[in-house]
Amino acid sequence: MKRYFQPIKKPVGSGGNLLPDESSITEPGKKPHVCALLTLDDIVADPGLRQPIDEYDVGIRDGVRRKYLRMGPCQPASHNFRRKQHGNCSESFNKVWFKKFDWLEYSVEKDAAYCFYCYLFEQARADKFESHAISASGFSNWNNALETFNGHVGGVNSSHNIARQCYEDFKSRSKIMDAGLSCARLLLSQGLPFYELEEWRNPGNKGNFVEMLNWHLNDFKSVGPPIIENPLCYDELTSLEIQKNLVRCCAEVSAQTIVGEIGDSYFSVLIDQPHDKLMQDKISVIVRFVNKHGEIIERLLGIECTTLDTAPSMKEALDNLLARRGLSISRLRGVGYNAVSNMAIEFDELKSLILKENPYARYVHCFANQFQSGIVSVARSIRSIGDFFFHVDRIVKTVGSSCGTKDALLQEHYAKIVEKMERAVTLPGKGKHQESDLAAWPAHTKWGSYCKTLLHVITTWEGVLKALETACDERIHRFEAGAATDLINDSGEFWPPPEHLIDAMETFEFVFILHLMVRLLSWTGDLSFLLDQEGKNIVRAMNLIEPVKDVLQNLQVNQWDELLEEVKNFCVAVSIPVPRMDDNMPVRGCSLSMRKTVNYYHHYHVEIFTALIDSITTDINSRFSKTSVEILRCIACLDPSDSFSKFDHRLLLRLAETYCHDFFTIDREILKEQLHMFILHVRSTSEFSSCCDLATLAMMVVKTEAHLTFPLVYRLIELLLILPVATSKTERAFSARNLEFCSEISGEWCSDMMLCYVEKAIFKGIGDENILQYFESMRSQRIYPS
Repeated sequence: MKRYFQPIKKPVGSGGNLLPDESSITEPGKKPHVCALLTLDDIVADPGLRQPIDEYDVGIRDGVRRKYLRMGPCQPASHNFRRKQHGNCSESFNKVWFKKFDWLEYSVEKDAAYCFYCYLFEQARADKFESHAISASGFSNWNNALETFNGHVGGVNSSHNIARQCYEDFKSRSKIMDAGLSCARLLLSQGLPFYELEEWRNPGNKGNFVEMLNWHLNDFKSVGPPIIENPLCYDELTSLEIQKNLVRCCAEVSAQTIVGEIGDSYFSVLIDQPHDKLMQDKISVIVRFVNKHGEIIERLLGIECTTLDTAPSMKEALDNLLARRGLSISRLRGVGYNAVSNMAIEFDELKSLILKENPYARYVHCFANQFQSGIVSVARSIRSIGDFFFHVDRIVKTVGSSCGTKDALLQEHYAKIVEKMERAVTLPGKGKHQESDLAAWPAHTKWGSYCKTLLHVITTWEGVLKALETACDERIHRFEAGAATDLINDSGEFWPPPEHLIDAMETFEFVFILHLMVRLLSWTGDLSFLLDQEGKNIVRAMNLIEPVKDVLQNLQVNQWDELLEEVKNFCVAVSIPVPRMDDNMPVRGCSLSMRKTVNYYHHYHVEIFTALIDSITTDINSRFSKTSVEILRCIACLDPSDSFSKFDHRLLLRLAETYCHDFFTIDREILKEQLHMFILHVRSTSEFSSCCDLATLAMMVVKTEAHLTFPLVYRLIELLLILPVATSKTERAFSARNLEFCSEISGEWCSDMMLCYVEKAIFKGIGDENILQYFESMRSQRIYPS
């Protein structure tokens, strides 16, 4: 059947191996091709010992040629050539011939001469009298050497000269390809776009990649101009398809390296569903695992597109990514998601789908972003508080948008300090009255402090209003000058004018929510800080959970009147009208014609105050479920501080029972004894005294080879380490989506660029030859015509 129908090419293996295509299938009477993975053992300097080019898999032949091209012909001029007896005289290879024939090679092993060009690009012999021995089996009759060499070169259309021309073309193209890969590497590592839509409309600017490639080619004066002067070849080299393929190869080889790090280890995944500027739905997947040195590693595994904002769609995308990377979901031992995402409900459904397939994929909330961010995310679900944070976000950005608004804020703050000193309300002193500015609002990166920003709004209230007034004046001046004053910014976001922000600030509702959020964020600040320490203070964090719940309960039951009085006093001080709690107000979201009303007390006490505290309490209970707290306490059991004072082997054995697939009954019996021996060993060994947390303990266990003595204990440590308790890599991955190269492109290209940029340490450690070899394996996307 194969005589009439050619088989479809096999794709690149999901496990990282390059599978041979149809041309590598062995046919009767033919020698088998060598493996499709090129190694250093395949490259032999001695021409008499080399594997013929046609015996290599077609996917790596260009890689073999490129390696030999960089090595050059084998010309051991300093070798003591053997002499052969020929009649009455003895003859040997003459090293002078190397200078006359640049293609000439000499085999020390076989004492024979070969043609370097014909080995790399052997052509069919058009003339049956052409010498084939010099390129195949070698030539060793030194008596007729010059005559044979000249005859091998032949005329203009000889097989040798055709092979030489192929060699020169391949050498030029290889330099161009190396230059293109160097340009792609630089753009990817710096997070720069390859092109922008405006650049392609402007003939003078061809985009970063093409402009950089042209500049790079100027260093190859003998190579660059002929290629550029050939429109067909140059257009092919600089086409968007080739740029995408280069990036794809860089990303795939980086992903293969990451999968190689994971090996057969257990791993967990951290998932988020950010929306890029083109609003195409994707999930970002971070994989967390313990490497062979006992180090906890987090890598961006990839970004997958989802068709719908549903749990089944996300599950399908996750399955596709794991399958493509050659990872089995049966090795999955932990799942976490971005707690600040608006897709919390869908993520809960995704968790259930994963647990149905793998009940050992323990679910613990990802504390990648600060705990405060989770509280703010929950608070935003309440309409009034969502509007409040919208206005605060715009206020902070407006105040910091120009030098005039910043100066107005600082001048007003300085005037208030001088006024308080004159009235003896405050005393001067070194370091007491520093310049105050609004903190960086953590709306996008979630790395800033919401509490700090809101406190600055309170302490610089007059300054903020003065800065907004300055912004109003600047907007009027721009309008009079004919400049654009659109309410939609470049990112497509609605941007209310400064006068609307002033109106929003000077309301009782804004002040009430401001003071309420400051209290809540202040009380949860310590817990947020401890959870953000990547598990280093998890013991202290567990001890704070119940006190935080008690504080929230006390606020709801006993501190309503105190908060209300504080807000009223502030409003009176800044001349903001205070409504009577018994008066009625229109229901939010309803037309006035419907005449639906509710009194102010119900609005502030029930719809905002009580609803917010209930929502936050529910979120904390969800975050710290019984299973999660038990797992976190197991982590505390292995805390090496105070000579493992919190060690509890019964709690660890109970955890092993929950992982019955990894610890069979007999294993748990052995584990019981290993735990007793392990704790005696680490307490009596001085090396473990320097360990400060579970992560350093795991590394020391591997360093001292204790993981070989206590394999079941180390397996338990691995399972605890890979749980997504605290991490920061997801934050970098999510924030990287705001990079410039994501502004105009989407789909697989953007995802590949993201992988290379986020995992730049992995990417930089990959050799060019590995990337080019993968590129050549994509036979349907070859850069040059055959």
